[in-house]
Amino acid sequence: MSNLLTRLPRNRQRGSKPRCHCLTHGAAEEVAERLTSLIAPWGVVRPIDRWMPQGFDVTDEAELHNAPRLLPSEICKTLLSWWLVANEGNPRTPNWDIASTCSIGGKEGLLLVEAKAHDKELIDEETGRKNIAPPVSIAARRNHQRIGWCIQDANLALCGETQLSWALSRDWNYQMCNRFAWCWKVAESGLPVILVYLGFLNAGDMADGTRKPLADAEEWQKLVESHSKPLFSKEVWNRKWELHGQSFIPLIRTAQQDLPSHG
Repeated sequence: MSNLLTRLPRNRQRGSKPRCHCLTHGAAEEVAERLTSLIAPWGVVRPIDRWMPQGFDVTDEAELHNAPRLLPSEICKTLLSWWLVANEGNPRTPNWDIASTCSIGGKEGLLLVEAKAHDKELIDEETGRKNIAPPVSIAARRNHQRIGWCIQDANLALCGETQLSWALSRDWNYQMCNRFAWCWKVAESGLPVILVYLGFLNAGDMADGTRKPLADAEEWQKLVESHSKPLFSKEVWNRKWELHGQSFIPLIRTAQQDLPSHG
């Protein structure tokens, strides 16, 4: 694996990005075992399942509206028309560090992973909002409004279906908000879904005096719970919910993943 990192852009050869490629690289049996370890006992990834990225061989991350490897085309179309009202300028939907088909309670479902390798990756996102950069076209404005509506709609639905208070918004903690909104929509589309907030431990390549690598599972758990506290109760994590009759399981997990050495 000595030259694998060179398949990624130089500025993406450290941190969580290459570690996600490591998790999904190799024989199907090995990858399935690694991904299953992230979601057991709630779900299983089998060698026949399909994931993105495909290690260092096919490095594209998944945008679910354009992921026929993972989802039926009709669901991809539904997700696109839900999130975006205008397609001018090739707008993007949220991309996932790892996405994979899987089995959840004996049903075909979807595993979605958001991965971090140091504390600042999550802390800095606490003020994050969905921005649109000038010059702003009418299409971009329309999509900006639509995304806000999508997240608010998901927020109201989650309040009703979990009987808990939620505060998802386009205008704060945007990344986590869109992750939960998309999981809700996948469930509404008929698929059970597992969302994993994955912390890579001891990523020494990210230590620089301002960023602190994650030391252990307890630290990552507290960091994620603190980040999500303005959005929903910590009891949301690490249990199964029913959305539209489909299982939704948000998990906080950690993994130790070394990087391949440069050749």
